[in-house]
Amino acid sequence: MNDLKTQLRNEFEKAQQARIKKNEGQARVCARRAAGIAIRDYLSRKGIKVPNMSAYDLLNLLKEDALLPLNLKLIVDHLTVRVTEEFELPFDADLVAESRVLCDWLLYTEV
Repeated sequence: MNDLKTQLRNEFEKAQQARIKKNEGQARVCARRAAGIAIRDYLSRKGIKVPNMSAYDLLNLLKEDALLPLNLKLIVDHLTVRVTEEFELPFDADLVAESRVLCDWLLYTEV
């Protein structure tokens, strides 16, 4: 679990650094990668053998989880939406903050 928390902390720190550099696209990538790390752990604790998948694919897989609360399904939807041609989200959301909420739920939910 400590290694897992270290990996998550590293991704969120990278996201913060990207934001400082005004690189919101990279911050979104880090938020997705953090979610992917937590999803992989969550699914393996549920006894699901997780193939080597991208964070994006893991997010889409998580959408099928019946135990995932609706507010977290919305976060997963936000993390998987495509950006516009201007590289902006088509809605107002802080994907880094939302990813933290999702990761916390995934890490601390009994399976």
